[in-house]
Amino acid sequence: MHNIRNITDSIIYVGANDRRADIFEGTYPIPDGMAYNSYLIKDEKTVLMDTVDKSVADIFYANVKAALDGRDLNYVVVQHMEPDHSATLEGLLIRYPEAKVITNAKTVPMIKQFFDFDFDSRVEIVKEGDVFSTGSHELTFVMAPMVHWPEVMLTYDKTQKVLFSADAFGSFGALNGNIFMDPGEYVLYVDEARRYYANIVGKYGAPVQMLLKKAAQLDIRVIAPLHGPILSEDLGYYIGLYDTWSSYTAESKGVFIAVASIHGNTLAAARKLEALLLEKGEERVVVSEISREDMAEIVEDAFRHDRMVLAASSYDGGVFLPMHDLLTHLSYKGFQNRKVGILENGSWAPSAARTIKGLLEPMKGVEVLEPVVTIRSTLKDADLPQLEALADALIEAGK
Repeated sequence: MHNIRNITDSIIYVGANDRRADIFEGTYPIPDGMAYNSYLIKDEKTVLMDTVDKSVADIFYANVKAALDGRDLNYVVVQHMEPDHSATLEGLLIRYPEAKVITNAKTVPMIKQFFDFDFDSRVEIVKEGDVFSTGSHELTFVMAPMVHWPEVMLTYDKTQKVLFSADAFGSFGALNGNIFMDPGEYVLYVDEARRYYANIVGKYGAPVQMLLKKAAQLDIRVIAPLHGPILSEDLGYYIGLYDTWSSYTAESKGVFIAVASIHGNTLAAARKLEALLLEKGEERVVVSEISREDMAEIVEDAFRHDRMVLAASSYDGGVFLPMHDLLTHLSYKGFQNRKVGILENGSWAPSAARTIKGLLEPMKGVEVLEPVVTIRSTLKDADLPQLEALADALIEAGK
């Protein structure tokens, strides 16, 4: 059984969906599964663009065989060695013993780390700007180190103006029937692409910016990533999103309130702040009780909005652990260039604000707004002037 589909008259999709998986990379929930994309160029030479995760190995091998339709496989281009794109490389090369591997010098040691298979006689090394002809297709190799591993490269097909983009422009979620971006699923795609970017690639904004400068020199009509739908319309919009995300500028005007509440009293204070902001004209306020929600979604919201409030209970002389966890995630992902308000709760020795400030301090361009609001156990009428002052500061910071 196979499920191959044409992208162009000579480029065939041979990837596969894993709809049974509920978590990606042991961390990120994927309620809609995951797509592992691979593409076959059929020309005078046959060239496979990457392989797939072992979870869909059998489907992938069947798809490649069906797409080749009796022909041999001449080359496989390895753009990225992460196992979700390379776990089936050895199995593929055993099935096609004449196939050669095209990749860059940084990839070869990684191949040897993952496999004991002897690849040396079958590897052809390429570097930035090298051109490889498959017959009528002209492939140019674009190095993209740290997007998001050091060996990553992209491949541009000048003939049909397709950019095989590795993990760039990828998203969570399996493909639903159409391998191309479905306008009806636009909102879901952007949400899942943003969540994917912030959590998988987010730390590496500078390398992404370098890649976008290279991509700007190419005439791209189709973007074919290793995860998620193929993009063929409104490419300027999607490239613009990547530019926004990788420059650490906010995508949306609004206030994201992340709440780590033990007994609900800190959450109640955060909800009052939400009400004050809306009363004062703030159009977008998003509140997340972070101990109950997917951390990847929370990181996504922190990256998306131009302002954030961290509302947390004090805990063991520090801050309630879900908030500590969030700040650790944000630090790992290179969070920066935001204005942040702090609301702490402490029954006898408030310590959350001090701990939050310490965790924010190393983050580039993060400004803590005044006043820092402290409540004792529950929100009282006497606390409202300070809470209102924080709301005013957040409104002003968004102008």
